[in-house]
Amino acid sequence: MADKAHVERAIAACYATWADDYYDNYYGPAAAYPPVHADLVLRTLLEGGARCLLDAGCGPASFLRHMAHAPIAWHGFDLTPEMVARARALATEIGRGDAEIWVGSVLDDGAFRPPGRDIAFDSAILIGVLPHIPAEEDEQVLHRLAGAVTPGGLLIAEARNALFGLFTLNRPSFELFAERLVDWPALAAAASDAERAALDGLREALAARFRMDLPPVRTGKAGEPGYDQVLSRAHVPFELAEAARRAGWTDVEILYTHFHALPPMFERVVPDLFRRASLAMENPRDWRGMVMASSFHLVGRRQG
Repeated sequence: MADKAHVERAIAACYATWADDYYDNYYGPAAAYPPVHADLVLRTLLEGGARCLLDAGCGPASFLRHMAHAPIAWHGFDLTPEMVARARALATEIGRGDAEIWVGSVLDDGAFRPPGRDIAFDSAILIGVLPHIPAEEDEQVLHRLAGAVTPGGLLIAEARNALFGLFTLNRPSFELFAERLVDWPALAAAASDAERAALDGLREALAARFRMDLPPVRTGKAGEPGYDQVLSRAHVPFELAEAARRAGWTDVEILYTHFHALPPMFERVVPDLFRRASLAMENPRDWRGMVMASSFHLVGRRQG
């Protein structure tokens, strides 16, 4: 079981230097990939009739800027004080000074309400947060998100797609095979002495089939831990959907985003074609997203 306090300190340190350029890197014109995830979330909120939104783990309020002209009241909290300070400044800059923004952790029951106030949220989103949550906390975080909205309220949670490793042919592929698909202890228990000796070298043989140097490890900017140096998990979509149902979600649907027309290691060979073809594939209900999309969103409603 992960030490939650240690995990949160590392996450906060990782993101402390991201506040000023996070939007440009992931939402702006210079982003490596257009913010198709944010477009999907906004479209889902508008079609779902959202009027008052809680953004759990809001960062520097990037989604608020993305939805600035939407007729939806926005409020949010984040673990990292630097992110919250930037979010408050942004809200004032774009005329959303009525937004409540506070410091809080999704691992804390009390964080899902602004201090001293009780707002009736009819929708809630959790974007970019689940990768940093210890596995044993997933269901409870989804339960807290559901508990933050009124009965029947709209819920959206985004996660990295572990099944993308079936397509990437790199280090995440090895991790999927070696840590999720192959049951090494069961094989060892069933093996003869000779077979057990042969098993010892199979992990290395498996790793040799993949580009273990890819993707490059993302490090920090100024000595702080980088994204790949803190807890940053991927999720199996079907497992997370079941966790959401146990946590009080109904009508749960899995929507896929950030498609890749080729395994990502080939992007550098035909970069313009790769980008055009990948964007053309963006269809959240395309079955190929199970393995060709690097992220997914759960969409559901609070029971009742």
